[in-house]
Amino acid sequence: MARTRQRRRPMSEINVVPYIDVMLVLLVIFMITAPLLTQGVKVDLPRASAEPLPPEALEPLVLTIDAAGRYYLNVGGAGETVPIELETLYARVAAVLKYKPGTPVMVRGDKQVDYGRVIEAMVHLQAAGAPAVGLITEPPEGPSG
Repeated sequence: MARTRQRRRPMSEINVVPYIDVMLVLLVIFMITAPLLTQGVKVDLPRASAEPLPPEALEPLVLTIDAAGRYYLNVGGAGETVPIELETLYARVAAVLKYKPGTPVMVRGDKQVDYGRVIEAMVHLQAAGAPAVGLITEPPEGPSG
């Protein structure tokens, strides 16, 4: 009795179950961490077409005015979560501009904020030594013509 050996054919299918498990874990991680990445004060910027800052410019000093009219100063990416008074704003901006005279100064004003609050802030910025104050907007929606 001679036994004949049957050759087993190699399996040509890829088991994707471990890959699906890894992808689901990554999906959950990204869903949890994505809302944590947005920092700063929530403002609804007006929409207008404008040229972006040149890439060689210094990091701008950004004053944010929220819908309630509170002021927040962003100096080098820090300190934008605590509202400040105009006197404190004046002192901080004057100190930054004394240390780095060419620093651009920008205002992010919510479109619901009173126009007078924005002008009052711009007057204080110029009194602190800012030669020019720019306004930050969102690009307009829809196709650009």
